Amino acid sequence: MNETCTDTREIVKDAKALRLVSPAYAGRGGVLTAALQYLYQAVVLGAEHTETARRLEKIGGEKLRQMQVLASLIQNLGANPVFSACPPYPVSYFSASCVDYSRTLPAALAADLRLERGAIERYTTILSTLENPPVAEIIAALREECRAHLAQIRLLAEE
Repeated sequence: MNETCTDTREIVKDAKALRLVSPAYAGRGGVLTAALQYLYQAVVLGAEHTETARRLEKIGGEKLRQMQVLASLIQNLGANPVFSACPPYPVSYFSASCVDYSRTLPAALAADLRLERGAIERYTTILSTLENPPVAEIIAALREECRAHLAQIRLLAEE
């Protein structure tokens, strides 16, 4: 993602956009879940599938950067970026129960495919309702990254 697509400095408080974007941050199947899932898989699959684990770890690192982008976006939209699906409210805090803890490579990759498809669908839904062009630019860039991750996971599944 290029710098212009992740620059949140021009974003101003917008409660509607905040409500739309927050679940993609720390909601069920959001980017926090994705980062943790890829990290878990890199560790669990690492001994037997070293190269695949390295690639999953790289995607997980990219998800952490996406978390930072969304956290900055949430902050600029007017909320503290706590790990909740609905900041700033102290409800629905993140739970790692949504991480898929599959221990075999085929099951893990199938979970990753579902995760990326879900993220793409979530970002598409956000974009269909969002009325804030600078926020939409960021969300569209994140969706494109998820499409790239989906393609990478498909290639891993074919190997």
